Amino acid sequence: MELTGKHILLGLSGGVACYKAAELCRVLVKEGATVQVVMTEAAAQFITPVTMQALSGRPVYGSQWDARMPDNMPHIHLGREADAIVVAPCSADFIARLAQGRADELLSLLCLARPAQRVPLLLAPAMNREMWAHPATQRNLAQVRADGARVPGVGTGDQACGETGDGRMLEPHEIVEELIAAFQPQRLAGRRVLVTAGPTFEAIDPIRGVTNHSSGKMGFAVARAAREAGADVVLVAGPVHLPTPRGVRRIDVQSARQMLAACEAEADDADIFVATAAVADWRPAAPSDHKIKKDGSGRAPVLAFTENPDILLALAQGARARSGALFCVGFAAESHDLAAHAQAKRARKGIPLLVGNIGPLTFGQDDNEMMLVDAQGVQPLPRAPKLVLARQLIAEIARRMGAGG
Repeated sequence: MELTGKHILLGLSGGVACYKAAELCRVLVKEGATVQVVMTEAAAQFITPVTMQALSGRPVYGSQWDARMPDNMPHIHLGREADAIVVAPCSADFIARLAQGRADELLSLLCLARPAQRVPLLLAPAMNREMWAHPATQRNLAQVRADGARVPGVGTGDQACGETGDGRMLEPHEIVEELIAAFQPQRLAGRRVLVTAGPTFEAIDPIRGVTNHSSGKMGFAVARAAREAGADVVLVAGPVHLPTPRGVRRIDVQSARQMLAACEAEADDADIFVATAAVADWRPAAPSDHKIKKDGSGRAPVLAFTENPDILLALAQGARARSGALFCVGFAAESHDLAAHAQAKRARKGIPLLVGNIGPLTFGQDDNEMMLVDAQGVQPLPRAPKLVLARQLIAEIARRMGAGG
């Protein structure tokens, strides 16, 4: 329940995507938020205030002249109560209103009168693909962004008009993810972060390979937390089945050598490298071009192995050779003697910070228990959801780099 204690003002402007606003309201409530719905007259043509009242559990407002406010100032009081304003769907007309600073109905009044330094404004556009692409809409979007609104973009796909393209409103879970990010301190704004995640797969033959139980969940959580903190994030992922965090650029790889190549291609532009991937230490020296078949003799094939490249060491050494400022963070998953192994690994790699955890117990789980290991010693991070731990790690990295927040 990431939004517990948050008061969210959910605004609906006109559009077929109002049906998604009903689900969005339900998800916000499920995440612990108090939701106050404000609808434009056009929105009420697509979904009734009764529906939104039932889902939010609060009376819906639609007019600046609403007499339920003793002083007839709902645009002031509702905005002051809010921790954030989300307009979903946000029509092309409503974006134009905001760009022009118009205030001739309640929702635009609220947006104009909100305490901008305290109350973020998140817009989820929804419109026909031609309307989205029109220069006027793009000019208006640029203006509202310049004025401080967060506009995460739109989805692509089938539209109610029968056409296909950009302009669909984001799905409710995507909007909620953007809203949660809006509440996170922007500690890494302007920084570039490179993250590795998941296992690698080292082929024995075209069918079989050597891998491990890493799910990638911790690395994906780190990528999301870095992006929430304002960073430009690249995620190099081994073979996992996880959705890409919003706003993160993902590069999929299979083997350790492919992961190294991808990381080296991105490292020059990165400020921070977080190596969470469980990279295979060894790979078959001569993988077969064909499936290795049983021959009936009862003898197993003999496989020769060769050592894989050390990705973290390679990037750390490369940064030192270039006198670069790449802040490298490693991960160590151990089955025993975690603190000792983690300290030895950190010293061997020559990196400022290493994160240790007991691997077999946390692979595939949604929570974790970790320790931060540096030259001064060990700092435990108690068991918590992996995203919570990832945010703590990002805050620690930002602190060590002297970043804001």
